[in-house]
Amino acid sequence: MNAMLEVRDLKVTYRSGGRTVPAVRGVDLTLDAGQTLGLAGESGSGKSTLAMSLLRLLPAAAEVTGQVLYQGEDLLTAKWSRMRAVRWAEASVVFQGAMTALNPVHTIGDQLVEPILLHGRRAGEEGGRTTEKQARARAGELLESVGVPARRMRSYPHEFSGGQRQRIMIAMALACRPNLIIADEPTTALDVMVQAQILDLLSGLVRDEGIGVIMISHDLSVLGQMCDRLAVMYAGELVESGPSRQLLDAPEHPYTRALSRAFPTIGDPASRMAPAGLPGDPPDPSALGAGCPFAARCPDVHEVCDSTPVELWPAGPGRQSACLRALPGFPNISTARHEIEPSAEGARS
Repeated sequence: MNAMLEVRDLKVTYRSGGRTVPAVRGVDLTLDAGQTLGLAGESGSGKSTLAMSLLRLLPAAAEVTGQVLYQGEDLLTAKWSRMRAVRWAEASVVFQGAMTALNPVHTIGDQLVEPILLHGRRAGEEGGRTTEKQARARAGELLESVGVPARRMRSYPHEFSGGQRQRIMIAMALACRPNLIIADEPTTALDVMVQAQILDLLSGLVRDEGIGVIMISHDLSVLGQMCDRLAVMYAGELVESGPSRQLLDAPEHPYTRALSRAFPTIGDPASRMAPAGLPGDPPDPSALGAGCPFAARCPDVHEVCDSTPVELWPAGPGRQSACLRALPGFPNISTARHEIEPSAEGARS
């Protein structure tokens, strides 16, 4: 059975000031219906660029190559009329920051009704267009399904709390009953109680509706709670992927280990009082060398890491790691540890 979404050798390059900046470098991903895939990594690792490229939402300065196969159809070569039909009706986005994504001069009811009317044949009754009355009824049902009273349809975005606005964004993403939802940091800036409610809501939608979700976050604890599988990005590449619980409990790549240790463990005073960080800064994507891009910050770097190209290699059942130490026979030399100062210059050397 074919995956609902399959990404093959996806590359995204930005043109800026007469130079090219590779933001995503040869990423492969698959997502099945009813599955949730988490994308993790530091800011600037390429997560949002990767996600927005799937529906061709990047600016004109971005050059995208590779394949994005949605139900077997390559969206990167599809006509714009086809992309207009795919967006909202078959795949939708929950954008980061609901206040900036919602239109402040229109009521939330009008903003929910608009995509339902535009893509009415899918959202309405079989064989006909959706009427205004049907669209209003559907909008009210959507609001109720995410815990916002339907009577608030005439309210404007500024009249809601941050958590309510995020719920409204999820309702908008569901307006035309899509098969795929891309959630870009859907719980950013929310308190922990509202965050838990949003995650429970998304989990219920995956379970009850059988949709596929790609969820982006720099918070591994959120992704571990929500996602079936995780993919960790660094410098525009995937450095590790696998089942979420396995990847968090026993990370193979040094970068994944550093991310997981950056969060204090509840009930563990040692981790709370001395959380482990990661020295240095992410590398300049336009000045990457031939070897591992993480070598300059890696605590387990070996002399061959600076010059040997890396790729995702098998690292156990259903798991992959872009680390030379994942290869059979690689020497485990403890004396090859590499210390750097926590500065941008050290990270980019």
